[in-house]
Amino acid sequence: MGKQKIAIKDGNVALLVGTRKGGFLLRSSHGREKWKLEGPFLLGAIVHNMILDPRDGRTLLMAASTGHLGPTIFRSNDQGRTWTEAARPPAFPKADADDKGEAVSHTFSLWPGHVDEPGVFYAGSAPVGLFRSADGGETWDGVAGFNENPMRRSWIGPAEFSPPGGGGLHSLQIDPRDPAHMYIGCSMGGVFESLDQGKSWQPLNKGCEADFLPDPEADFGHDPHTLRIHPLYPDVLYQQNHCGIYRMDREDGYWVRIGSNMPEDVGDIGFPIVLDPRDPQRVWVFPMDGTEIWPRTSPKGKPAVYVSTNGGKTWESSHKGLPARHGYFTVKRHAMNADRQAPLGIYFGTSAGQVWGSVDEGKRWRKLVDYLPEIYSIEPVVFAA
Repeated sequence: MGKQKIAIKDGNVALLVGTRKGGFLLRSSHGREKWKLEGPFLLGAIVHNMILDPRDGRTLLMAASTGHLGPTIFRSNDQGRTWTEAARPPAFPKADADDKGEAVSHTFSLWPGHVDEPGVFYAGSAPVGLFRSADGGETWDGVAGFNENPMRRSWIGPAEFSPPGGGGLHSLQIDPRDPAHMYIGCSMGGVFESLDQGKSWQPLNKGCEADFLPDPEADFGHDPHTLRIHPLYPDVLYQQNHCGIYRMDREDGYWVRIGSNMPEDVGDIGFPIVLDPRDPQRVWVFPMDGTEIWPRTSPKGKPAVYVSTNGGKTWESSHKGLPARHGYFTVKRHAMNADRQAPLGIYFGTSAGQVWGSVDEGKRWRKLVDYLPEIYSIEPVVFAA
């Protein structure tokens, strides 16, 4: 297994914050002691995701649902001061007159391409679809190997069935050793793997439980919430799933439910999962109440991050600084992330509009900003000088 260095970039950390009513930029001072809020961008629009191109440190992409333009992509090269809409955002082909066809309701996720492919980006949509741009996000085309795959509709289920917020392609992970080796996670369908840069795909769900399916061990039809591979050890995969927390060593090809080791009164249901970029054994999750009614709040109103330092064998609560009671919020799948500084900074945004951060690897949490709209995504970045 090849090992690559993870660079700690010079410069101050900033957080790209996507919310239900626009995008924001939260800048830190040196040492991440003070934070200053900038924005909003596209006030009133739903900003599902914002990312910075790590290859140039300048290009920002924003996936937004706007009242007048519908679902689209915006680009900025001046740290969010100005934005330009993509000339051709992600869209399914127009249907024939006798076919209902499909329409992108929103772009669910944005991902930079491989480090050796400057200008390449990927986008995941709802309904579940995969799109690619080769010109820095200006124009987008469907990845035919997935979108036009004859198995796609069988994989993702009937169009009339959709989880809350819409079923979408939320995760795309590229093997840093090989741009042709890719994984995707779909909230309707499961995890899929490609060895030929998206021309063909195979389900990768063995070991995952699916208690909502007639066959709980089905090859597809699963509901992963977030999928991540480790940047230094890309054969180590983690996912937070509708039915628990899982880890896979790719050579085994089998998911192991490491969430079974979580405290029983907390459970292992949630949406985000965050990996330590330097340690494949350390992982953080934010559990939510996964009891029968799925209230989508912190268990018992006591929000806490849980961390494992041994690949999921044991878990410990990380809650110092968080509300001790009556904290009835949760964290969406893209709304928790880590920077690459030393010590590591971890950040999450809540359904109640707060951004919390820890710059000591989760030992203590501090509220960085309050009263934002419901937070959809958090992305730590360092801009190029």
